[in-house]
Amino acid sequence: MARGPDYGAFTDKFVLESTSSAHDQPLHGLTFAVKDIFDVEGYVTGFGNPDWARTHSAATSTAPAVLAVLGGGATCVGKTVMDEMAYSINGENIHYGTPINPCAPDRVPGGSSSGSAVAVGAKLVDFSLGTDTGGSVRVPASYCGILGFRPSHDAVPSAGVIPMAQSFDTVGWFARDPVILSRVGHTLLQKSVMGPAKPSQIIIAEDLFQLSIIPNDRLGQVLVKSVEKIYGGHIVKHMVLGDYVRERVPSLKHFMSKEIKEQEYNIPSLAALSNVLRSLQRYEFKDNHGEWITAVKPELGPGISERVWEAVRTTGENIDACHSVKTELHAALAILLQDFGILAIPTVPGPPPKLQTDPTTLEIFRAKAFSLLSIAGVSGFCQVSIPLGMYENLPVAVSLLAKQGSDAFLLNVVESLYGTLKEQVEITGK
Repeated sequence: MARGPDYGAFTDKFVLESTSSAHDQPLHGLTFAVKDIFDVEGYVTGFGNPDWARTHSAATSTAPAVLAVLGGGATCVGKTVMDEMAYSINGENIHYGTPINPCAPDRVPGGSSSGSAVAVGAKLVDFSLGTDTGGSVRVPASYCGILGFRPSHDAVPSAGVIPMAQSFDTVGWFARDPVILSRVGHTLLQKSVMGPAKPSQIIIAEDLFQLSIIPNDRLGQVLVKSVEKIYGGHIVKHMVLGDYVRERVPSLKHFMSKEIKEQEYNIPSLAALSNVLRSLQRYEFKDNHGEWITAVKPELGPGISERVWEAVRTTGENIDACHSVKTELHAALAILLQDFGILAIPTVPGPPPKLQTDPTTLEIFRAKAFSLLSIAGVSGFCQVSIPLGMYENLPVAVSLLAKQGSDAFLLNVVESLYGTLKEQVEITGK
């Protein structure tokens, strides 16, 4: 479908001027867009679905996260398209159209914060706000070749944001420039720049890089060479993360099905971890929206419809075990990373899939993606997706994770590494 100059990114265009006229504000002169999951006073929060919009009235106040960046000097220029009810990482919407991926127009933009990522990738705004429950900032950031930050769980207020699953919901943001990413972060986190910018160790999860179909010389090695140049090779460590998680998170045994143990294409402990995330996500989604779905029976797109109704039918078994896994994984990764350690993994297992790919053919890709995405999701740790240029004309990304509450530190690391990563990508070639 042909789209206009806005790449199909927006559901509503309007201007909300900054609430501060001071020129020294960190976001002075910058423009941004917000995902249509955030309340903006006077506008219906559409949640990606016309039936939702039709059955809800306009917001009477604006979400604190939006107010924070307006207060930081930025101007809001509109609301962006999202996947229905935030229940997809693809970025396709049968009602409002699929925002065009500026990096690869024949590929999905990633979701569910699709329009927010596209608006930044297409240079329509300087930054944007999205949400990330299962991967909805990290995935579109990687697919659109931009920076995407999922903060520590509960680090940014989520009031005035429609909940998806509160155990995992976060308010995230996108930018093309690491300095802007950092400024937006400090504004939202309400924290000053703290801690040393230098990591004590950067751990390369070897088994996770093997999940990616991108050759390692264009992924893990680009990061390693950049780290060596900036910080020195002595801080680089290598490990098999799947084994560590299996040994340190005993409650995962409740989610380790025979099918998972026999999957050749995945890492069993992390496949079980993604089962935890999706089980608890379904349970909480039903608690939030089950009554509305049952009453309204909204028209939902393929893939999303099945997931939503599966959630409505969920019984909530193993929920206590889900919470045990969360506690154990958080503790295990806190021991591993300590205060200033970084874990490096691929953001997703490969390039963005083609538009309108049959959901069944994407099952293995989705399974591997959620093995990667569930690490930060279940632990509550912060994660940033960093673009590493293009491989075979498609965007590539790597992710860095730091312990819960170390968001300002992780933003500093991105600023320190970003220029060298770009140079290394150019040396390595397309």
